[in-house]
Amino acid sequence: QVQLVESGGGLVQAGGSLRLSCVASGSSVSINSAGWYRQAPGKQRELAATITRTSPVSTNYADSVKGRFTISRDNAKNTVYLQMNNLKPEDTAVYYCNADITYYNNGAFRRKSDYWGQGTQVTVSS
Repeated sequence: QVQLVESGGGLVQAGGSLRLSCVASGSSVSINSAGWYRQAPGKQRELAATITRTSPVSTNYADSVKGRFTISRDNAKNTVYLQMNNLKPEDTAVYYCNADITYYNNGAFRRKSDYWGQGTQVTVSS
């Protein structure tokens, strides 16, 4: 069974930093393209950052996080990261990992897009 598991969230003061991790686990699983999304209370889920897999890796950021957040990946560890610096109270949200994944099942490699993790809470105090 394929799972995406986020970790690294927590409570931090404004100006602080956190690094989120998203690990894919399962049979011969690998992450293709991936992104971090966030959802604040009472608001719609929004894109924070995306990253491709193939070299040269391409990244994309929402204007609200550009210059403060950095998305990266370690393919050997099946992990995508989100380094968040200079955090602001408005960054408070549940952060979700979303990925296009390849995995092995019933004798074949299969691909599934729009795979979500369970989310990790980030709270920034002022």
